[in-house]
Amino acid sequence: MIDELDLRTFNPHPQRDAVLDEVHARPFTRLVSPFSVIHFAFLAQGEAAVSDRCRFIDFCLDRNLPPPGQSAKHHQIVIGPATLRWEQHSEFTTFTWFWPNANGPAAHQFDKVDDAVRSLIRALRQSGQLLVAIRLEVEQDPSPTKRAEQIFDKNSLAMVATRNGAGVAASDFRVDEKGFTKILVCDLGLTSHDLGALVQRLLEIETYRPLALLGLSAALELAPSVDRIDRRLVETLEEMQGAEGLKFNNHLLAELTALAASFERGATGSLFRFGASRAYNELVQSRLSIIEGNDVAGYPTWSSFLARRMAPAMRTCATVEDRQASLSVKLARVADLLRTRVDVEIERQHRDLLHAINERARQQLRLQCTVEGLSVGAIGYYVVSLFSYLAKGAHDVGLRVEPSFLTAAFVPIAVGVIWLVSYNIRKRHLKHDNAPSVACD
Repeated sequence: MIDELDLRTFNPHPQRDAVLDEVHARPFTRLVSPFSVIHFAFLAQGEAAVSDRCRFIDFCLDRNLPPPGQSAKHHQIVIGPATLRWEQHSEFTTFTWFWPNANGPAAHQFDKVDDAVRSLIRALRQSGQLLVAIRLEVEQDPSPTKRAEQIFDKNSLAMVATRNGAGVAASDFRVDEKGFTKILVCDLGLTSHDLGALVQRLLEIETYRPLALLGLSAALELAPSVDRIDRRLVETLEEMQGAEGLKFNNHLLAELTALAASFERGATGSLFRFGASRAYNELVQSRLSIIEGNDVAGYPTWSSFLARRMAPAMRTCATVEDRQASLSVKLARVADLLRTRVDVEIERQHRDLLHAINERARQQLRLQCTVEGLSVGAIGYYVVSLFSYLAKGAHDVGLRVEPSFLTAAFVPIAVGVIWLVSYNIRKRHLKHDNAPSVACD
C-alpha cells in the first residue's frame, strides 16, 4: 500500500526540498484593517548584503527574538506593537513594518508614526543604499475618491479598484518632503488574506518600479559614449578606404582596438542592469494585471499612468542595449577587416624581403662563380709553373724533352682537371645544402 512506502529509501535530489518549498516562499501575511505600513528597500549585494543580514540577526538576538535561518531569504517577527517582515533578494533587501492604526479620515495620519515603531526603525540601521521608502495606509473609508483627493496631487493621482471591487488603491507616485512615496488602500470588505495579498503586491509594484528605472540612468549615461564610438567607427571606415602602408593601418587597428576595449567595458557593466530592468518591468506588469479590476471614474489606472512613464524608459533601455549589440558586431567586423589588411601588408613585405634575399643570394652565387673561375686560373698557373720546373729538371738530367713544349701541352690538362675538381666539390656542397645549382658562366 502507498501508506507503507518510506521515501527515505530513495535517493533524493539535493535540491528537491528547495524547489518544492519555493512555491511557499514569501507567503502573504494575513492583515486586518486599519493599519499602517512603512516599507524600505536597500540595494545590497556581496558584503553589503552579508552586513545587512548580520545587523538584522543582531537586532533579533538583542531582543530575544528568533533570528532567520542560515539560508532563509525571508523572516517575520512581532516586536512590540509592530510586525517586521524581512526579505533578502538578489540585489536588494526589504524591511516592512506593520502596526495597527486607529481608523480616521484625517489626512495627517500619513505623517504620523507610532513612537515605539519609530524608535525600532531607528535602531535597525542598514549599510546598504536606500532606494525605496513607502508609507502605506489601509483605511475603512467608504469614499475612496474623496479620501485620495485629500492626500494626493490630483494632477498625478492614479486609482484602481480590485477585481472583486472590495478595495481601492490610490497614489500619485510622488516623493513627499520626508522622502516617502505614499499609497492609500481603502478596504471596502476585503478578507484578511486578500488584503495581505493586495498590500504585498502594491509594495512589490512600487519596489520593482524604481529598480526597473535604474536601467534608464545607465542607458542615458552610456548613450553619449555609444554615439561617440559609432561616429568614430564611421570615420575609421572612411579612413580605411584611402589607407596605405603598414604603419597607418597599424595605427588604425590600435585605435580601433582601444575603442572596442572602452566599449566592451561599458557594455559589460550595463549588461546586468538592462537585463534586470527588463525583468523588474515584467514583474511590475504582472502584479498590475493581478490586482487591477474596474476603473475609478475620473482618474487613470495604475497601468495606464505608469505605462506613459515607464514604457518610454524601457524602450530607451532596449534601444541602447540593441545599439550596443549591433555596435559590438560592427566593431568586431571592422577590426577583422583591418587585421586582414595588416596581415596582407605584412605578407607583401615578407614577399619583397624574400625576393630581395633570393636576389642577394643569386648575386653572391654569381660572384662566387666568378671567384672560382679566377681561382681555377690562379691554381692552374701555379700547377703549370711547378710542372715547368719538373720539365726543365728532366731536360737538365739528359732526357730528350723540350721543356717549353711540354709545359705548353700541360696547361689545358691542368686547367681542365682543376676546373673539374672545383665543379664536383661545388656540386656536392649544393646537393648537401638542398639548394638549386646555378650554372656559372
